[in-house]
Amino acid sequence: MEETLRKLNELRLHGLAKSFHERIVRPDHRDLSFEEFLGLLVDDEFIYRRNLKQCRLLQRAKLKFPSACLEEIDYRAPRGLIKSKIVALQNLEWLNHHQNILITGPSGVGKSHLACALGQWLCRNGRTVLYSRWPRLFGDILASKGQGNYLKHLDRLAKVNLLIIDDFGLSALNDSERKDFLEIVEDRYTSGSTIITSQLPVKEWHTYIGEPTIADAICDRLFHVAHKFELKGESMRKKLKKVD
Repeated sequence: MEETLRKLNELRLHGLAKSFHERIVRPDHRDLSFEEFLGLLVDDEFIYRRNLKQCRLLQRAKLKFPSACLEEIDYRAPRGLIKSKIVALQNLEWLNHHQNILITGPSGVGKSHLACALGQWLCRNGRTVLYSRWPRLFGDILASKGQGNYLKHLDRLAKVNLLIIDDFGLSALNDSERKDFLEIVEDRYTSGSTIITSQLPVKEWHTYIGEPTIADAICDRLFHVAHKFELKGESMRKKLKKVD
């Protein structure tokens, strides 16, 4: 048995090895046929690998709220969040068709939490996700230019299944950032979906971006097929303080 376990681990079948070690001594498994016992081991290896993949995807996503999940969203607070719209997004058709999600509303109503919950759902379903706050997005781009891997960095942003941009509009855009943002949106238009959260209403995004030609191109691609959530109400953080 020890030799079998050693070989299984050497083959990197760690889930199967652990399952074999635990199940071989269980009295309730003694009456199982060889096919039934093997099936259980294979199932355990499959689950082990799937869980490892989910952990890797969540780590690489760098979500602001990694524990946020769709199943625990509070729909009782009157903030304009419709449960049926959220449930409809769980079939991932919007992702397969490269549709975007735009979440707007005042500070503290749960925009970032909702975005991260959607991101976590995708990680659990084997999709790649990357989270970035609006100022950090351009900080990383500037660093990539200094390191000489600007195009490689843009390629990474383009290839991820879901890019989450949090706090859009938090700081003013300069000409270089405006063009960089157009590159990101253009690259992702036919390759992935983007979630953007912002305190700015969607109707003000064109004015915020500034340069009309670039603003037209960006807004056209972001708004073409987008699911919009306009959250409202009192800050959830203030409500938590009142409870405390």
